[in-house]
Amino acid sequence: MKANSEWSLSAPNQQWLRLEFGLFFVAVPILIAVLFPPDWMFPSLFTFTAIGIALLHFTPGFAWAELRYNWRNWSWLELVVFTVLMAGFCTALVLITRPGAAFSLLIHRPELLAFIWVGYPLASALPQELLFRSLYFRRYQAILPSGRAAYLLNAALFSLAHLMYWSWIVAVMTFGGGLLFSWAYRKRGSFFYAVLLHAIAGNIIFAAGLGVYFYSGNVQRPF
Repeated sequence: MKANSEWSLSAPNQQWLRLEFGLFFVAVPILIAVLFPPDWMFPSLFTFTAIGIALLHFTPGFAWAELRYNWRNWSWLELVVFTVLMAGFCTALVLITRPGAAFSLLIHRPELLAFIWVGYPLASALPQELLFRSLYFRRYQAILPSGRAAYLLNAALFSLAHLMYWSWIVAVMTFGGGLLFSWAYRKRGSFFYAVLLHAIAGNIIFAAGLGVYFYSGNVQRPF
């Protein structure tokens, strides 16, 4: 990814960014998970996403054109290996934890699965990458920890954003996904690759039957 112009921040401005960062990435996901009923989940997420995109748009030095940078910085072999490993992992996980849900959409509702496969990359993977990769690393770069800590924090916050599902499986999978997608965005410098990996992972999750853990109708809060 091409170098982006940095924007110098005074101490008060950094304090404001830290407050904004904490509210957006920590407080709001916790409030949604704890206070909002499951049927409010998607309207809440839509609002959360809209605010995040607005923040990204008004980030000094950010240009939407930069999302095209290094878009082809990936290999087919790498993509095939990831897809095979992801499919094997998801198959094993669903057979161990929810065998009755294994490949349920693929077998019983293939038309719904096809709809998800078309819609998920644009309606879910793309906006999530805008918030948790572009917004996170571009707007808040000046206040992020250095080195690997920034990636670990990103993965932790990405996992926290899925707290609303109240599932340790979702928490672990989204943490791992956060690390992978951050690597694609930062190390490969490719927003497109991050979205592509996210879309493939999500579509495999639903095909394998793990979508039961990502369905608001199945949410059971522990309190």
